[in-house]
Amino acid sequence: MMIDRRLFLASAALVAARPAFARGEMNRLTIVTRTGDRHVFQLEIANTPESRSRGLMFRRELPDGRGMLFDFGSRETDVSMWMKNTYIPLDMIFIRANGQIRHIAENTTPHSEATISSGGPVKGVLEVIAGTARRLGLAAGDRVEHPFFAG
Repeated sequence: MMIDRRLFLASAALVAARPAFARGEMNRLTIVTRTGDRHVFQLEIANTPESRSRGLMFRRELPDGRGMLFDFGSRETDVSMWMKNTYIPLDMIFIRANGQIRHIAENTTPHSEATISSGGPVKGVLEVIAGTARRLGLAAGDRVEHPFFAG
């Protein structure tokens, strides 16, 4: 199953823009690099079709150390994302069910309709401000600690 935000554009357009991080409970996620460095993020969860289709669209800022975790359910699936109506450049971190980072798409282009692929089946995607992955030395194979992912 391919997830494509274009399929949800009509429903996403109906949802009013809300200020960053004003809604819902914040969660924590930790990324452990191969060198043992630990990086903690505060995040929002997108785990419904509506919240996944909207993502970070229409947001004007994303503070460093914050992000959005897209949960695609209990099974891994191929995922495609895009940046339509997204004003800020992002790093997209594609995560397997076991918590291992499969792929990182760095510095995505705002407003682009180009498809950004997970590169294989994943359970989740973490979106953070562009430059985060490079600055922290994150790479495919690093481990994500969060209840969504089995260790």
